[in-house]
Amino acid sequence: MPKKRVPWGEYLEKIGDMLGTLTDLQREELQNHISVVKFKKNDIIYKEGDLPTNLLCLVSGKVKIYKEGVGGRPQIMRVLGETEYFAYRAYMANEPFITAAAAFEPCVVLKVPMGIVTRIIQENASLAWFFIQKLAHDLGQSDERTVNLTQKHIRGRLAESLLFLKDSYGLEEDGSTLSIYLAREDLANLSNMTTSNAIRTLSAFASEKLVAIDGRKIKFMNLAELEKISKIG
Repeated sequence: MPKKRVPWGEYLEKIGDMLGTLTDLQREELQNHISVVKFKKNDIIYKEGDLPTNLLCLVSGKVKIYKEGVGGRPQIMRVLGETEYFAYRAYMANEPFITAAAAFEPCVVLKVPMGIVTRIIQENASLAWFFIQKLAHDLGQSDERTVNLTQKHIRGRLAESLLFLKDSYGLEEDGSTLSIYLAREDLANLSNMTTSNAIRTLSAFASEKLVAIDGRKIKFMNLAELEKISKIG
């Protein structure tokens, strides 16, 4: 029975940057092998140690990339937003996943077998360069995150995480409130600190009128001061 074709539709429009590097025949081949996978909140997308087989692209929702730390406490490495590609680095490195991925919220992921992707890369230098640029960008972010998480004090790390979330996911229509709502535990894991330290430091920021807190909503009140705290660590 032939594989059901996935229509281009709104999902495929979101990967137009990658599709734009392909010839008509390559786009047709890729389309024939794309599948759509939906995940519920907290669903595991892949586990540390799994063998990679697919290129994944997040087309709606948010995904956390994390690693189990000391005592089983997860360390969130990245939070992915719409149109971000992931899960391909390990395949290209010929190794199992060294991190895990889970849905932060209900999300939709496009999946393409890496065997198809790598074959097209061998024919298409533009697609190869596309992924080289993606990997270079991710490596730069990883280096910066490593410095931030290992050399800054608690206040600096939390301020850095809040600014990272702002730059990555933007603000609501009021121009001040983060558009992503994280549990305190997730914010702590993103900032490499205990949940109690995250709660205490975020409360201090609120007392200093740097942010305003309403449940999981965080509103920036003094962005310049937060940037200063992040910079000095």
